[in-house]
Amino acid sequence: MPSLLRLLCVLLTLQMFASAALAQDIGSMAAQLASGDRKQARAAIEQLGSSEHPAALTILQALEQRQLRASDSGQLFVQDAERGVLLDPISGKPVTAPAGVKKVAVTNAIRRALKSALARQQLGSEDRIVRRAAAEVLAKSPSADMGDTIRDALGTESDFQTREMLSVALAQIDLESDNRTLRLAAVKTIGDVGELSLKPKLETMVKQGADGGYGETDEGVRKEARKALSALERKEFFVRIVRDLFYGLSLGSVLLLAALGLAITFGLMGVINMAHGEMLMLGAYSAFVVQGIFQKHLPAAFDWYIVAAIPVAFIVCFLVGVLLERTVIRFLYGRPLETLLATWGISLIIIQTVRMIFGAQNVTVANPSWLSGGYELVPGVVLPYARLATMIFVAAVVAFVWYLLNRTNLGLQVRAITQNRTMARAMGIRTSRVDMLTFGLGSAVAGLGGVALSQLGNVGPELGQGYIVDSFMVVVVGGVGEIAGTVVAALGLGTVNKILEPVSGAVLGKIFVLGFIILFIQRRPQGLFALKGRAAES
Repeated sequence: MPSLLRLLCVLLTLQMFASAALAQDIGSMAAQLASGDRKQARAAIEQLGSSEHPAALTILQALEQRQLRASDSGQLFVQDAERGVLLDPISGKPVTAPAGVKKVAVTNAIRRALKSALARQQLGSEDRIVRRAAAEVLAKSPSADMGDTIRDALGTESDFQTREMLSVALAQIDLESDNRTLRLAAVKTIGDVGELSLKPKLETMVKQGADGGYGETDEGVRKEARKALSALERKEFFVRIVRDLFYGLSLGSVLLLAALGLAITFGLMGVINMAHGEMLMLGAYSAFVVQGIFQKHLPAAFDWYIVAAIPVAFIVCFLVGVLLERTVIRFLYGRPLETLLATWGISLIIIQTVRMIFGAQNVTVANPSWLSGGYELVPGVVLPYARLATMIFVAAVVAFVWYLLNRTNLGLQVRAITQNRTMARAMGIRTSRVDMLTFGLGSAVAGLGGVALSQLGNVGPELGQGYIVDSFMVVVVGGVGEIAGTVVAALGLGTVNKILEPVSGAVLGKIFVLGFIILFIQRRPQGLFALKGRAAES
């Protein structure tokens, strides 16, 4: 037992001496860094990069962020901008600022040395997130003097993603090496990892110049570079397909929200409502107004303003739809040309009214923090949270409308009137009341689409004009009054549009889609899903 106590005492003594030595080393490095001599400062930074003292990383980060201060006596301090005090970099405690404290200058040479030292410190961190962040920085802009540091880190790194990014960084360095073996290994690494950003470097290696020479002189390395290029091209094709499919489904979701309400009103009443796009715009402005209320009166709950905007937009657009149906639309049933002209005029009135209230300029509806950013599915394909949320929201709205039309008394009456209005009236259904509620519902659904659109871009008085034609195309292709057809047509047209855009351009792509729709309607006038009932047969 006494021997064990003596051993513990010896270990504690050694630890104290080691800590004191580390602190002394940090002190001498700090003095060099504060000396003002560039050569000494660079040497101190390199030593700090290899130091095991916890304060080394603090000093390097403060220097990078221009928060490192030095006194005339050579003592270092970290400026805490938030509290407005100086901190001791070793203890982290506030200290009284001595006279003559100045900012430590950062030259280009110091910045280069600092980058390498910071990377060494961060790659040696116990925190996987810190190591991964350092590896990401190196993968984007590696420097030749970091080769040995990266190799050492690869020898001990266990995290797969961090290893992959370090491999990419090392491959970029080794591509410039005179050693054939290193270049060959670097090319294989690029092909195995599938780093698309390095494709131009491989293309330069295998490209033949005007003098007949190649960027890469060794035939074996060039052969491996061609294999890696083929692998990158296959991955690039896959990434493009995944990206186009996602953005196509995202665009289709927006089209679906815009067309869903139109499918209900057009299918039930046969009304060509050119003001339907303005319901989208009113829904988006409803979100803008709710955002302003939360900013002014409920700033602590601002992240949830978009949730409050959903029922507000629904109610506002429902009431506007009911008002339009009661004052204008009800007098024009069975007169499609007059309905088209009247609703077009109404759309212009709504647009001008919004301009008078909110101004002609676009307004910004901010994303809540939980809808900011995105999820990187694969390198090169980032799925924005706002678009993912829009797709989930669309699915919820479609489920709500389906339930309303298939599981409620109102839905039963709507389907009866859609199939045979005269028979429904003879059965005692108040068709005028159902028309009013249905038109209001269609407008309200469009308002929900406006809330979703407000999270994807700016909001302006003419927001709805860009969706009205596409919405009618979706309704016609899907089948008038059919929700299933509207869903399939919206997602299909959105995806086709996004796939055609890179190949033919946005305008030509729209022309191709329109031509396809014309041919499709000639072949199948009733759309993808035909109405059932005597009205459909007549």
